[in-house]
Amino acid sequence: MFNTLRVDHIGIAVKDLEQAKKFYTEVLGMECMGEEVVEEQKVKVCFIPCGDSEVELLESTSPDGPIAKYIEKNGEGIQHLAIRVDDIEAALADLKAKGVRLIDEKPRYGAGGASIAFVHPKATGGILLELSQRK
Repeated sequence: MFNTLRVDHIGIAVKDLEQAKKFYTEVLGMECMGEEVVEEQKVKVCFIPCGDSEVELLESTSPDGPIAKYIEKNGEGIQHLAIRVDDIEAALADLKAKGVRLIDEKPRYGAGGASIAFVHPKATGGILLELSQRK
């Protein structure tokens, strides 16, 4: 059994990152801790610390990117829940052994240098679940 450490972040799909940031920074007084483009996922992100976890705002950098497709189908809003694990490879192996449907069987690069992998929403009752191992 792998060790789940905590909720890492909640990913929110947005059409316009700058506009979305204004609500969190100007209205709520929170601070964006920088932006990053993750080419492999066709997304631009901004992490906003919130207690022991973060809010991740995601804007698509391509009309065929996963965030653009998500927004087209569902509109803007919560796209995924990420939990932090201490050993992502062990977590994936454990889930696979239990027959859990995975999107990623191997970790990939995520924003901030994290190793990430996704669990299919059909395995989680409709929630896209991201496993995240940070350095």
